Amino acid sequence: MEKGKVSEFLKKYTMVIVLVIVVLFFTWQTGGRMILPQNVNNLIAQNAYVFILATGMLLCILTGGNIDLSVGSVVCFVGAVGATVMVNMKMNVFIGIIVMLAVGLAIGVWQGFWIAYRRIPPFVVTLAGMLMFRGLSNIVLDGFTIAPMPQGYLNLFNSYIIDFFGGQGLNITCVLIGVIAAAIFILITFKGRMSKIKKGYAVNKASNDIIRCAIISIVIIGFMWRLAQYKGLPNMLLWIAVIVLIYGYITSKTTIGRHLYAIGGNEKAAQLSGINTNKVYFFAYANMGLLAAVAGMVTIARLNSANPTAGDSYEMDAIGSCFIGGASAYGGSGTIPGVIIGATLMGVINLGMSIMGIDMNWQKVVKGLVVLAAVIFDVESKKNSR
Repeated sequence: MEKGKVSEFLKKYTMVIVLVIVVLFFTWQTGGRMILPQNVNNLIAQNAYVFILATGMLLCILTGGNIDLSVGSVVCFVGAVGATVMVNMKMNVFIGIIVMLAVGLAIGVWQGFWIAYRRIPPFVVTLAGMLMFRGLSNIVLDGFTIAPMPQGYLNLFNSYIIDFFGGQGLNITCVLIGVIAAAIFILITFKGRMSKIKKGYAVNKASNDIIRCAIISIVIIGFMWRLAQYKGLPNMLLWIAVIVLIYGYITSKTTIGRHLYAIGGNEKAAQLSGINTNKVYFFAYANMGLLAAVAGMVTIARLNSANPTAGDSYEMDAIGSCFIGGASAYGGSGTIPGVIIGATLMGVINLGMSIMGIDMNWQKVVKGLVVLAAVIFDVESKKNSR
């Protein structure tokens, strides 16, 4: 492989390589406990909110490096409202879910209005939201914890897909789903390749695509195999997968997705080309509010309670995952798959250090250094490309 191609390959897959190295490091340091089936399951359960919030945060960052500081407080507030409706008021679980989604969307619309149509800086609006909704959470909860959540609600998030084949010690349904997911990925990859060839676009070498498909398929099947050795496929993973697929499609295949990248690249040029930039900003922050509500639903299900400290520092994990996953601090670049890699890396670091018994304060130091390193890499890479 030529030197230029090696450099391009390393730049493109830097975070994937880092993720593999970090997993191997913690597997070694924990004597293999890192990849035990139960810990693989915990990686999903404990970091589901990161995957969900980071997906929405990417849309905000794409618009020009903007962020939403309020998501942690919104998660807490939505959870407080939902718990009050379902536990204290004894309302139906599905009514509670609708109320939580409506509250999250309303918050997103509120903040999106000031950011998009009144042009108040996102940092100021969301900083105000962070303070407001944390205060409202405490008012709703009156400083107390509401628990437990209804069993019907917990079943939507904390249960597992039934093994239809009745496997003993190994969830065959989970493994089969992994094989099907890998097959679909391969099919989509080569269908996209054939489509590009027909249109006369440049494509990667066939050997590169084959190697990439082989590696990703092995990872998918291996991951599902480990889950199958515990309890199988958790419902939480399905929620994450649906959200990732929807927003992955929005950012890569739709007009509004292209507009997000265009505004982040050059807002003035985007306006001159006829893009309604106000509408795009509004869309990004309204979606962030909606996804914060989903993260709030997931959080109270995992904790089986709503408490005044829920969602603390969630915004930092979401922002960090985006930057680690390759989103530019200046906006205009970043992908949903990259964000998922970043969120997974954050989750692996959290889980690995927890298993090793490292103090929580040192965990924050390490995560801060990782985020800083990712942004420095992005900035320096852009300088070198110029």
